[in-house]
Amino acid sequence: VQLQASGGGLVQAGGSLRLSCAASGRTFSRYHMGWFRQAPGTEREFVAAIRRNGGNTMYAESMMGRFTVSRDSAKNTVYLQMNSLKPEDTAVYYCAAGDRSYYAGSASNQYDYWGQGTQVTVSS
Repeated sequence: VQLQASGGGLVQAGGSLRLSCAASGRTFSRYHMGWFRQAPGTEREFVAAIRRNGGNTMYAESMMGRFTVSRDSAKNTVYLQMNSLKPEDTAVYYCAAGDRSYYAGSASNQYDYWGQGTQVTVSS
């Protein structure tokens, strides 16, 4: 499956952005989808995930209540709505797809396919 992330940009602290990740090539519904991010000089970290049927979601603790992950099977797209953004949310955000696990987890090795990343910059 090929993944194309978009929607990043520059936003002031407290603002919002919605990232999109369009999937193509294989049946979208078979994949759990995850969002990860990586800031300069840091390791890639988990942000959020949604199960293949959309019934379960999971968030990193620092994103809970601010970020919402969702998916639209008709559009083969997963979204990450980000509200109340903080400067420390600045990073390249990646979407990922995996189907080897029973659930959509937070470990990057559960995901086999990755998008190219989209830059999110939050100014103070």
